[in-house]
Amino acid sequence: MIKLNPLLSILLIVLAHSLIAAPSPPKDLLSKIRDFRKAHEYKIIKEFTELLSIPNVSSDRENIRKNAVFIKKMMEKRGIKTQIMETAGNPIVFGKLDVPRATRTLMFYVHYDGQPVDPSEWTDTNPFKPALRPGKLKSGSTEPKPIPFPAQGENLNDDWRIYARGSSDDRAPIIGILSALDALKNSGFPLKNNLKFIFEGEEEAGSTNLRPFLEKHKNILKCDILFMCDGPAYYSGDPTLFFGVRGITSLEITIYGPNTSVHSGHYGNWAPNPVIRLAHLLASMRDTSGRVKIKGFYDTVVPLTNFEKEALKAIPSYENSIKEIYGFPEAENNWGSLMEAIQFPALNINGIQSGWVGKQARTIVPPEAIAAVDIRLVKGNDPDEMAEKVINHIKAQGYHVVEKDPDQKSRMKYGLIAKVRRSERGYKAARTPMDLPLSKLVIKSLTAHSEKKPVLLPSLGGSLPIYMFNDILHVPIIGVPIANHDNNQHQPDENIRIGHLWTGIETFAAILMLGEE
Repeated sequence: MIKLNPLLSILLIVLAHSLIAAPSPPKDLLSKIRDFRKAHEYKIIKEFTELLSIPNVSSDRENIRKNAVFIKKMMEKRGIKTQIMETAGNPIVFGKLDVPRATRTLMFYVHYDGQPVDPSEWTDTNPFKPALRPGKLKSGSTEPKPIPFPAQGENLNDDWRIYARGSSDDRAPIIGILSALDALKNSGFPLKNNLKFIFEGEEEAGSTNLRPFLEKHKNILKCDILFMCDGPAYYSGDPTLFFGVRGITSLEITIYGPNTSVHSGHYGNWAPNPVIRLAHLLASMRDTSGRVKIKGFYDTVVPLTNFEKEALKAIPSYENSIKEIYGFPEAENNWGSLMEAIQFPALNINGIQSGWVGKQARTIVPPEAIAAVDIRLVKGNDPDEMAEKVINHIKAQGYHVVEKDPDQKSRMKYGLIAKVRRSERGYKAARTPMDLPLSKLVIKSLTAHSEKKPVLLPSLGGSLPIYMFNDILHVPIIGVPIANHDNNQHQPDENIRIGHLWTGIETFAAILMLGEE
């Protein structure tokens, strides 16, 4: 029998104990999270569909509060200290989870309210009775038909989809984050960072009360980085990070003709037609490639850094597939790519209204024509300044601009009159530098714990109230979108692809395990 030195024996015992007690190495994180998810799919989907069954339209104050109460219970079940915090509008659910000896705090923002719904426009389903379909609903069809949700022990196919309002925008990240926490705890991965959560209840109504909330509670909201969990992942379905969002402001432009409809036979070629005038005015704002011709429209754009330009080049192109999906052969602009195009401000015509069409069409010269216009902003654009540039352009075309309908005296004095109304809502764009040390650390963590290389977007095309967090909390903000790009966001038949939900859980787990620089 070999006798060991007593000191060596002690060292071997300590080493053996440390190996047994040590958590799984980081390289095992993805497989452990995936194993947990596969074993708990039934519970994850059951909890998710219970949440989706609560109506969440922003204006429905009673049901919005039910959402808040349900989410609070979901969070408390994970050991998160949670409270429902009142605002002048809908409540915010705030939670925190302190981790011993952690030196960094991560905060996650999600909104739990949704857009208005018309149940009659949904295809054989109810927006607040979640339905499962074995694939994407075909355009203009009722196929594939809904199927029963699997029983416990049965798995779901990645290409199946859950149809319900808020399934993708934006209640999916809630179940994604909380399931990731469950998976990490169950798999023996101790958290490294303190966590905070802001779940907002009126983003779809303009986040009217978010700024006052942030200003009032900025001391308890201190963090090192904020993750904005909203929006669709990239078209490839790969894990995605976005580092900025566009801002938005909007205008309504009304052009006037006669003060009542007049007969087109008696007065055509003589009475001014407001539809034609509006068409000429709108055409003067953009060239045939979609470039905006308004003076100074691009002057204040903050250019991308070299790091961000390289990230754009690395994004795989899905433009041909997108054109096929939406049925058009050519893009209207001559930017290098779709991803490049959304790094610049845009002037979009949402719709035009005047007279009658179809079976109601009548041979008249209408009294007015109205256009709804939105301006998508990028970093460097001020909403008021950009709206003013559009108004100045209208004036430069010879129009007298008013804020109210003109009276008879004004009609007789000015040949060209345009009423312009600015939207009350609207906000600036924001963009976090991708080469910040903390940005690089997030990229590194997600890359290390993903099968596929993450897609890094300098800016998302949509608009979110990120600027408020920038203005008040002064922290880096990175977006974590998990929904499928074809989720029918804001439309009937909103859905979340199951595979995207699973990838979202894995993505959040990788971010929650953010390590040292």
